[in-house]
Amino acid sequence: MHFLRKKNDLTLVLGGTGKTGRRVAERLKARGKSVRIGSRSAVPSFDWDNEASWDACLNGVTAAYITYAPDLAIPGAADAIQAFIHTAKRAGVKRLVLLSGRGEEEAQACERIVQDSGLDWTIVRASWFNQNFSEGAFVDMVLNGTITLPAGDQVEPFVDVDDIADVAVAAFTQDHHVGQIYEVTGPRLMTMADIAADLSRATGRKISYVNVPHEAFVEEIARSGAPKDVTWMLDYLFATVLDGRNAHLTDGVARALGRPPKDFATYAREVAQTGVWTKAA
Repeated sequence: MHFLRKKNDLTLVLGGTGKTGRRVAERLKARGKSVRIGSRSAVPSFDWDNEASWDACLNGVTAAYITYAPDLAIPGAADAIQAFIHTAKRAGVKRLVLLSGRGEEEAQACERIVQDSGLDWTIVRASWFNQNFSEGAFVDMVLNGTITLPAGDQVEPFVDVDDIADVAVAAFTQDHHVGQIYEVTGPRLMTMADIAADLSRATGRKISYVNVPHEAFVEEIARSGAPKDVTWMLDYLFATVLDGRNAHLTDGVARALGRPPKDFATYAREVAQTGVWTKAA
């Protein structure tokens, strides 16, 4: 099927202002593709909690990048994915690319829904993002010089969202990715202490890692005013997913793109040059 070679193709990018969605949208536009951003602030707006908003967003759409915030593991996600795919099929969507999470039974259930959709599909199953430290929940910790997380000495192969976006765009623009599950990781298993060391080298200042009790961490996140779903997700990720189940590397980036994944140290050097981690005087 070569529908994405046509001029009137339109890709809906859900979470199009988020970490991966923004990059997917930018890359597709750079290739001359028509893109519709799916977010609450877009026109027409997309809201996972408002099914009535979906029809307008899917009108004329031929492909969709599916991200579910804050995480596919959250209760109710599978029902939402099922409903969205039903609406997408009715609208004439032909191809789906799903951003999923490693080691999450609930996310894998959502993957099966996509696989059983009858549409062309590709799944990008990702480990934790490098960008959590520059665009996400942990950026303030880097700014303050102390990464306080309940991660112990557990290792995780953090992946760069630029690599995720490149895999997703390949799936939209090349037919041989249809039916593939790409489990994507970075090239190294890293402890939070390793992360802090790389960030210290990149920023030129001391950034420490302090292991904190899980309950104290969750209470502090809640007290900081974080949305309930974000607090739930962080509780879930540190209590459930960071238990060693994902402590191995995969070849998803190389298999999809024919090149190695970006290393965290490279990411840290690139971000440090942007000034994101430079505190205002």
